[in-house]
Parts: sequence; C-alpha cells; structure tokens
Amino acid sequence: MVLSTLKLVNFKNYQEETFQFKEGISCLLGLNGMGKTNLLDAIHYLCMTRSSQSNIDQDNILFGEPYFSIIGNFKSGLKVNCYFESGKKKVFKVNGTEPDKLSDHIGSIPCVLTTPDDNELIREGSEVRRKLFDRVISQYDHHYLEQLIQCRKLLNQRNSYLKQNAGKSSYNKNLLRTYDEQLIPLFRDISGKRNEFLEEFRSYFTSNYHEVFKVDEIPAIRYRTKCLDKNFEEQFYETVQKDLILERTTMGSHKDDFVFLLDGKPTKKFGSQGQQKSLIIALKLSEFDFLKAKKDEVPLLLLDDIFDKLDDHRISHLVKLLSDGKRFSQVFISDARKERTKKFFEKNKGVTFFEIENGHLNG
Repeated sequence: MVLSTLKLVNFKNYQEETFQFKEGISCLLGLNGMGKTNLLDAIHYLCMTRSSQSNIDQDNILFGEPYFSIIGNFKSGLKVNCYFESGKKKVFKVNGTEPDKLSDHIGSIPCVLTTPDDNELIREGSEVRRKLFDRVISQYDHHYLEQLIQCRKLLNQRNSYLKQNAGKSSYNKNLLRTYDEQLIPLFRDISGKRNEFLEEFRSYFTSNYHEVFKVDEIPAIRYRTKCLDKNFEEQFYETVQKDLILERTTMGSHKDDFVFLLDGKPTKKFGSQGQQKSLIIALKLSEFDFLKAKKDEVPLLLLDDIFDKLDDHRISHLVKLLSDGKRFSQVFISDARKERTKKFFEKNKGVTFFEIENGHLNG
C-alpha cells in the first residue's frame, strides 16, 4: 500500500496543505508542535476512520473553522475522503462511496502506528494492551471486530442496569440473565481469538526483538484470561452480587491482560528504559510483519518520534532495517531533530525529507 497524495483542509493546525509522497521513506522534520504528529494522524484517519489521539472528531477541526477534510489518493487507484462538519455526522467515502458501516473499512488500508505514548503499553493498565492487540486482529478479522462492537454495546447496557439497581433488594433477574446469556459466548469467542492470535504472533515478536537490537534476552508475552476456564460461566454468575455492589461487570474479556516479559521477568517492573523501548519497537515491527502476512498487503508504517531515547548505534541499526525496500513499501518517520535524521539517512537515496513549520510544508 502506497499513499501518493494527501490533502488536508482545516485539520488540526493545517489550514490547507497538499503533500506528494513516494515509495520508500518519508521523513517529517520540524520542531515539536509544528504538525508532524498531526500529519501522521491524518494518515491514520484514512486507514482506521478515526484519530489515534481522540475519539471526538470535533477536536480535530482547526480552531475557528466549521469542518475538516482529509483526502488521500493511493498508488493502487484507491481514493479515500474523510469529511467532518461540526454538529453533523462524519462522512467517509472510498472511491466516492460510503461504506455501510465505518467498521467495514477497517483493514482495507492496513497500517501500524508508533507514538511516544507507546511506553504506556508497558507501564499502564491492561486496557491499552487490549486495544493494541484488538486493533491488530480487527484489521484482518472483521467478525472479531463486529464481536468487539457488540460486546461493548451489551456491556454498556449491563453496566447501566447494574447502576440503576445498585443497593436494591430486588431486581429483574430475567433481564440481567438476558444480557449474561449474550455476553458469555462473546467473552469466550473474543478471548479465544486473542489466544489464537498470540500463538501465531509470538514467533514474529521473538524474531524481531532479536533482530532489532541483537540482544540475548528472551522476550515473551503472557496472556491472562478467565474466559477460557472450563467453569467460566459458573464463575461469572457467582459475581452478580459483587457486580451490583460495584455497579460494573467484573468478569469478562474486557478484563483480560497481556504481560510482557524479558527472561521470565515482567518488563514493567524489571525492564530498563532502553529494554522497554526496544520491546516496543520490536512489538510494532512484529505487528507490521504479522499484518503483512495475514493481509497479503504491505501496511503503511507510521513512526512518530521513533528515535527518541535511542543511542546512535541503535538508531543506525534501526535505519538499516527500515531501509529494506523489499520489506517496507512506505515508511513515515517524524523527528524534531532534523540534523539527526538527515545524518542517518544522508546516504539513502530512497528517502524524501519534508520540513514542516506551523502546519505548512517548507520548500
């Protein structure tokens, strides 16, 4: 997949700008706050129908303007247009036609995004890790995505009912049972799919971790779920009183977690800053390789501030990996230190530099 042109109108800090891209590596250079991350987010919109930073489309309109527009043309002939006007429904078109549901577009343009906030994958709670792997699976398995959407809807309904009946001595057990009978098989299916995914994904992860930084540590990902226990249904029904007290559903696939390990020890607790950064980069490259194999399509690779906290030796090795045109069709890299990026890519003929200042392309 190769993005040829990108036109932004009133998107974040871009009033109107058009970019022409080529295959290979596109380096987005400029000081912090100039619009590099916003540009990557616009590409993410074309792939995933939404921002990677906010669930609220309104937040992405240039201040004082009524709408934003993102138009992307791809080498394959695909044209994607995302338009949002304040107070109205978002319009998303592929070759001039709106998909029946926005979720139908997910996976059509596979992409992998890294951000400076990716350290939360290790340091924060389980929700960010579930979102990561759910996003990967959803790009090649639409049935899984539909199950996630349905599960989220039912969970919201069940939790709302629990709040309405908190502290009451009597409640409509049949209604609660109706939610439970729909949720239990969904929980099992979702957790089962995550488990199957991880069985395949582990080899990509191990291979990339060793390839990226040539270290001896053994990386691993451990999946924690109760939904695949033989007596899960029995356990779930036993939590009803607890759920009513806490006013939320305390068991299910929405409580699953993924734990990253190095040499059998949790990276969150024992991993150095360098090890954590290495793990995240390996994780994202594994996501890329995995989607490439599953989709038989080369994903777009969006790397925001990827060189931060890496020494020159590790940057040099990473640049060498990313310069493999047989593996990567199009890579976007942002960096606030343009001298650093130009230094490492100066001998690479497949690189285009874009200098961005206050939402404008210089030169």
